Amino acid sequence: MIKRKLSGARPRTPMPTGATDTQMHMYLPGFPALPGGPDLPEGLPGPDAYRKVMAWLGIERVVITQGNAHQADNANLLACLAEMGSVARGVAVITGQTPDAEMERLAAAGVRGARIMDLPGGAVGLEALEAVEARARAFGWCLAVQFDGSRLLDHLPRLERLQSRFIIDHHGKFFSGVAPSSPEIAALKRLIDRGNCWFKFAGCYESSRAGPPHYEDIAAVAREMAAHAPERIIWGTNWPHNLVRRTADYPDDAVLLDTVLGWVPREHHQRVLVDNPAELFGF
Repeated sequence: MIKRKLSGARPRTPMPTGATDTQMHMYLPGFPALPGGPDLPEGLPGPDAYRKVMAWLGIERVVITQGNAHQADNANLLACLAEMGSVARGVAVITGQTPDAEMERLAAAGVRGARIMDLPGGAVGLEALEAVEARARAFGWCLAVQFDGSRLLDHLPRLERLQSRFIIDHHGKFFSGVAPSSPEIAALKRLIDRGNCWFKFAGCYESSRAGPPHYEDIAAVAREMAAHAPERIIWGTNWPHNLVRRTADYPDDAVLLDTVLGWVPREHHQRVLVDNPAELFGF
């Protein structure tokens, strides 16, 4: 069984009051995995374990994202939001047909975003982008959009038509590799300059071709984006690192935090860690 590190030496990076983790997953017993998604993570990492991580890293607020294991059933997410209380907001899975009553129930529980996950195991992919965006927009929610960023140019016309606020997830997940001078990064900057697109620093290890400890390929693009538009950058731990299968590969979250936030100039940390998440998720 994988052993997750929940405490240790504190990060060197000072975390401001209200520091927000905008990307993580959380689980409680009694909510089985559903067909189409991955298995539940070992040990069902839940609120008690995550509170230890919060205390360790200096996190005060959290955005819980619906895990792929639960597909379009948001019951576990709602239970976790209730456990975490006012410090938490949620990103749920909806469709273009989710009724108003269900949207209102989700919003009352703290949901402020809808998830598009166009990778294996995702519940709702880019085929539903416009329909989900219309439902989210009607309730003032944002979208968290995850896909293979190597195809960003193919998807660009559709993304440019979005009216809601939306987030390009997980450093863009440019699986085929990308550099600051690549056309995909120029396109990403154009999206951000439209005023309704954010870029999330989370899960760098999932798409880095250079790998730990410095993730030089992800770092180069991250520094470029942080310099270009710090008002459009958010950050997340990606806890509990569901794609990590061995204890030996499990990251030290304090070290990872220092690495990733080291790509953001210190003068922008308040904006990235507190102000931008508050604007997006209604803290």
